[in-house]
Amino acid sequence: MAIRVLIADDHSVVAEGLRHMLQLQPDMDVIATVENGRDAVQRTAELQPDVVLMDHMMPGMNGIEATRMIRARTPSARVLMLSMHADPFRIVRALRAGASGYVPKSSAGNEVVDAIREVHRGRRYLHAAVAGEVLEQLVEEEQAHDPLARLSARERQVLQMIAEGTGTADIAAILSLSTRTVETYRARLMEKLAIRDVASLVKFAIVHGITSLD
Repeated sequence: MAIRVLIADDHSVVAEGLRHMLQLQPDMDVIATVENGRDAVQRTAELQPDVVLMDHMMPGMNGIEATRMIRARTPSARVLMLSMHADPFRIVRALRAGASGYVPKSSAGNEVVDAIREVHRGRRYLHAAVAGEVLEQLVEEEQAHDPLARLSARERQVLQMIAEGTGTADIAAILSLSTRTVETYRARLMEKLAIRDVASLVKFAIVHGITSLD
């Protein structure tokens, strides 16, 4: 059965070029083309395409907002984002909105065909040239929201040992520190993490993968 594709792009020349290219594929069928995000959402709900080829920037409703609405209303449809921009921040936003992949318009061609097949199989597709930058962006954002990033290596080590039930004196002996220094580390941990007691500190360590329940 052919992959049913809906094209959303406000540039008629681009849309027609994509339509012509995809219609040449024996396993693809372009069922509609639209020129804005609102129509993309509506027509996707009506026609139930397998894949929506979505331009990032369109009037009225951009591709990211349209993607978010499509994924909420028609979750069976996969969205493949096309964009003039290779900014990893924009790509991450698109992926978080529910896009299954991203292809820059500068290298559309046969890559779009391959990407459509990949996302239709339920896989992710990222243009090779931006994959590394996108990963770096995700890591940076994760670190910005990760409470463990506030801690030094020594503080994380003390946190793990406290969570594993190691007493203050034993921690001091293992790390060649004074008991007072260990107590200072514990107090600093609680202050940085806004935690008031050792039991909550242990729970935090388990939840954030510092130690386990084993």
